[in-house]
Amino acid sequence: MADHGEVFTNEREVNAMLDMVKHETERIDSRFLEPACGNGNFLAEVLRRKLKVVTERYGKSQLEWERYAVIAISSIYGVDILEDNAVECRERLFDIFNEKYFSLFKNQCTDDCRKSVKFILSRNILWGDALDFTNPITKKPIIFSEWSAVNGSMIKRRDYMFRFLVEKSHQFSLFNDEKCCGYR
Repeated sequence: MADHGEVFTNEREVNAMLDMVKHETERIDSRFLEPACGNGNFLAEVLRRKLKVVTERYGKSQLEWERYAVIAISSIYGVDILEDNAVECRERLFDIFNEKYFSLFKNQCTDDCRKSVKFILSRNILWGDALDFTNPITKKPIIFSEWSAVNGSMIKRRDYMFRFLVEKSHQFSLFNDEKCCGYR
């Protein structure tokens, strides 16, 4: 902890800061990046707020709720220099999603939707050094995925090098190919 200067932000401060951009936390597709996410205090609250909106708007339809919950999750990004923090953050975000999902749809929940959420989180919450844009051990570049909804329950993925997103203002894509996957 002391070696890496970990600071765990209290819930009160997290909420006060997010309230300053409340309109963005309530937009399902608004993107959030936490470059030192720790175990996810900020990202967890962003996800809770987004899922609240998804539930208010689409909670009566499982298919619609799944679609917009996946969109909400796909817009949340985090990096942490400690691998265990990144893993814990991913698990924490999945648990928040899964608890809400199960509370709404009980035994109707699908493994496909859960697998899609886990996959997205594995691409969006990464172990890396946000200062040099690489993984601390492999020194490979941090690569984030941008997700966008296409026909029905399909989503499209485009991958970007984190360095280029920061240094070149979103102008350069590492890959030109797009990948699609379905969650239902």
